[in-house]
Formats: sequence, C-alpha cells, structure tokens
Amino acid sequence: MATEYGQGYGHRYEYDGARRHRLPAALRAPFEARSWREFGYVLLSLPIGILMFSYAVTMVSLGAGLLVTFLGIPVLAAALAGCRGLGALERMRARGLLGLEVAEPEPLRMRKPGAMAWTGAVLKSGTSWRHLLYTLLHFPWAVFSFVVAVTCWAVGWSLVTYPLWFWVFPVYAGQGGIQLYGDDHHRVYLDNPFEITVTALIGLLFTLATPWIVRALTMVDRLLVHGLLGPSRLSARVVELESDRGVVVDTAAADLRRIERDLHDGAQARLVALAMDLGLAKEKLTEDPRSAARMVEEAHGEVKTALQELRDLARGIHPAVLTDRGLDAALSAVASRCTVPVQVEVDLPRRPAPAIEGIAYFTVSELLQNISKHSGARTASVDVWRSADRLMLQVTDDGVGGADVSGGSGLAGLTERLDAVDGILVVDSPPGGPTRVTAELPWRD
Repeated sequence: MATEYGQGYGHRYEYDGARRHRLPAALRAPFEARSWREFGYVLLSLPIGILMFSYAVTMVSLGAGLLVTFLGIPVLAAALAGCRGLGALERMRARGLLGLEVAEPEPLRMRKPGAMAWTGAVLKSGTSWRHLLYTLLHFPWAVFSFVVAVTCWAVGWSLVTYPLWFWVFPVYAGQGGIQLYGDDHHRVYLDNPFEITVTALIGLLFTLATPWIVRALTMVDRLLVHGLLGPSRLSARVVELESDRGVVVDTAAADLRRIERDLHDGAQARLVALAMDLGLAKEKLTEDPRSAARMVEEAHGEVKTALQELRDLARGIHPAVLTDRGLDAALSAVASRCTVPVQVEVDLPRRPAPAIEGIAYFTVSELLQNISKHSGARTASVDVWRSADRLMLQVTDDGVGGADVSGGSGLAGLTERLDAVDGILVVDSPPGGPTRVTAELPWRD
C-alpha cells in the first residue's frame, strides 16, 4: 500500500503502520475509530429507522386509501419520491460512517416533462419500490441491532470497569456489590477480590467481542444499502451496454476513417498517378515509342505496388487466411511478419464465432506490432486456448517491459475494444521485463 503514497512516503507509511498495528486486531478493536463509527451508525439507525418506517407506512397507507379517488395516485407517487430522498440520506450516512461507496441509482426516465409524466415515472421505477422496501425492512433490523449493540457495549464496559466503581454498592446501596442471587435466606454478591477480578475479565471478553458483533450487524446494513439503495444489476448492465455500444460505434468510425485515409493516400494516389503516366505514354506512342514503352514499364511497377497496398489493406480489414483456415494459420502468418522470432501455439477444440475470431486475430496482431516497435525483445510467444466458456490469448516477450495501459496508448484502445464484447485485457509488464499480456474473450460458437 505504500505505493499509493509514492516512493518518497513509502518508509514513513511502513513505520506508521507498524506503530499503529503494534497491538493485535482483537485488542485494539474497542479503541479504533472504525468501531466507534460503526457503533454510532447502529445508534442512529433506531431513530432514523422509526422516522422512515413511520413516514413510509403513513404515506403509503394514505395513498392506498385514496386510490378510490384521483388523489391516491399522486400521494403514492409522493410517498415513493420521499423514500428515494430518504435513501439518498442513507447512502450518505453509510458513506460517512461505514465507508461504503454506493453509486447513485438510475434517474427517472420521463419521455416528456410534466406532473403526470413525473408521477408515472416514479410509480413505474423499480428503484422507487426498492427504496420503499428498504424503509420497511430497515426498521425491525434497526431495533434488533440497536438492542444487541447497546446491551453488549454496556455490559462489557460496565463489567470491565467494575473494580473502579464496585464501592458504590456498600457506600450508597447497603450491599456488598452486584447481586447475582437472592431469596429469603441467601444472597450472593460480587464483593471479594476474586469475584471482582473474574467479573472484570468477563467484562473484558464482552468489550473485546462487542466491536466484532457490531461489525457483523453492520454487514447486514451494508447488504441492505448496497442491494436496495444502489443501482440494480439490470440498470447497471444497461448502462454498461450503452457505453460499450458507444465504444463499438467509435471504433467502427475510426476504422472507416483509417481505411479511407489509407485508400486516399496509398492505392488511390498511385492509381491516379498511373492513369496520368498511361495518358502521357499514349500521347508519345507514335512520336517516341521507346519513351512510351519505358513509361508503360514504370506504370506496370506502379500497378504491382498498388496491388500490394490493396492486399495489405484487405488483410487489415479481414484476412482471407483467417476466414479460410482459422486462427492457427492466420496468427502464424502475422508472427512471420514480426521483427522478432515468435512461437505460436493454438490449442482449440473448434473454431469460435467469426466475430470473436476476428477480435482475437486483431488483438494478437496489434500486440505483435507493439513488440516489433517498442519492446526491444529477442523472442516472443503467442498462446491461444479455451478455458470453459472463455477464449484465452497470451502474448509474452523478453523485452524491456514497462508497458502501460493508460489513456491515449494503444493498449488502452485495445482494452476498450475487448471490454465492448465483455472481454478483459491484463498487462503484466514490470520495468526490465518480461511482458505478459493476457486477453479473455467470451467463447461463442
């Protein structure tokens, strides 16, 4: 964790951590700020839970009772909107006292502005009903956790400090100490040194255990806040798919611009020059046949060059060898053009879907280009295999390392492309090497 503070603060962080953690966790828990924040969260949960439960039950009951009239619908919508507001306060409380970061739920989706549209959006929103469910479930749990936490905390600290205040009983209560048992004939008090010591030890056990009991109680609160007050999995997935769709559209547009640029600056320019040269040769055909023949010969060379550029461009769009023979042959062809020796091993039971196959091909192709340009490696390897429902790619080299997935780099763009199809790119490239890049793609037949 010292790296989060930079190299200049690494030693200081380790020293402070050693000083703070000199005591075992079980002994320092009652005095940690986290334990007191969690205990404060439990204490506040009871009055807040009463307010939220009372509000929710009152407003929903009122709205349900008024459904026979038109007023019931807007009252019910107002009740749900209030629950959403209370949920926002609960997320803030959980963030401040429990350190729980919960994203804001999806906003209301209204096709047009207006009170009726807002009412319909609130009533149709699953988030609103989940917030209402939270206000109803939180109250009984808040009562239970409040009783357990306060009882354990009070018993623990009162017993562990019993040697300091047991004198109160003989001085003010007329008895030897805390009474364990009493009837008409016998009474048992905690009044001798041995019993006082045992009482303090039992209190110490309660004191040490209480922070962990409270922590377990707040784990349920964390689950409630995260599960009911945060964005649903479905909405989060929708947002992710919308983002991925944007990445796919941007990537496709960038590829189209690259193809247009390559055609305009490469083959198209050569074909234009070729047409002009052939026009001049045609004019000189009768006047100077030798010059015309030389110009036709030069034009023939330009034709070969333009054809090669078109083949390279077609290979960059989708290589024919990939369509005809699959990943093994296609990756071997890419590896043969790399500036360092590359060992390719493909172990697949069958070919994946063409779209996944194409993404895998271009991923390896770009990684090998990076090795040729930046790695300074002597050897490299490409391994492709299937693991359960995932297509695994791994490209390694013995170069200088230091590859970084940061904004603006080729690896960052590759990461976005893989993420758009639920893929993953993991880069392990320490300074000095070696570099290992692992990619995962969903297997689709």
